[in-house]
Amino acid sequence: MPNTPFIVGNWKMHGLSEAVAVAGTIARESRTASARLALCPPATLLSRLSVALKDEGHIELGGQDCHYQDQGAFTGDISAAMLRDAGAGLVLLGHSERRHGHKEPCSQVALKVKAALKAGLEPMICVGETLAERESGRTHEVLRRQLRDSLPEELEGKCFHVSYEPVWAIGTGLIATDDQIRDAFALIGKVLTRRFQGQVVPHLLYGGSVKPENAGHLLTLEGVGGLLVGGASLKAQDFLSIIRSAEQAVA
Repeated sequence: MPNTPFIVGNWKMHGLSEAVAVAGTIARESRTASARLALCPPATLLSRLSVALKDEGHIELGGQDCHYQDQGAFTGDISAAMLRDAGAGLVLLGHSERRHGHKEPCSQVALKVKAALKAGLEPMICVGETLAERESGRTHEVLRRQLRDSLPEELEGKCFHVSYEPVWAIGTGLIATDDQIRDAFALIGKVLTRRFQGQVVPHLLYGGSVKPENAGHLLTLEGVGGLLVGGASLKAQDFLSIIRSAEQAVA
């Protein structure tokens, strides 16, 4: 597992023109950070952030989703190549809000991963169980299935990341217990090691109500190599506090 934490801010469907200044503040005040940092703004801001942060090489940009085709008659969709052209180097795929809100099956996530790789983007693939699945004792079953069906063989030898996000903890203020997180990360790590023969060591991120108050502790849990931050990444000082907490945790 990489020693340098990977901290990713997912802005979701938030951010108008004034959000460019928020990204600028984050960039300026994190110049000395040793953590790997990325922001995933809405697609409408990607090009502007790419220009605004061009001298801040330590802040990477990512898309929040992409289509599995290179181009075509897909009104409202964005291809991986378009994200790359707009300045992205990464892309979130399989986020629970896509899986559940848009009913995306694992097979479609896998196609999107292939498209991302073809365009030269690093995929950040999200997995996680619902509250009903956890309460029925199906967490391991769900995670194994999502990892099996969402991660195509083309990932072998490539750089990618997996984010564990218990669906019931996203935006709810709830957070999984330490034991629940350790258990999930142990399973994910085991599955990835077996499937990719230990050749790929991705960052394993935790997402789900990450805040300045819990960020540092989360990174002390075995297996957790980074954080996928939602609402707290929209406020510059909150996100900067998370970055500082993350670095202190692994120092």
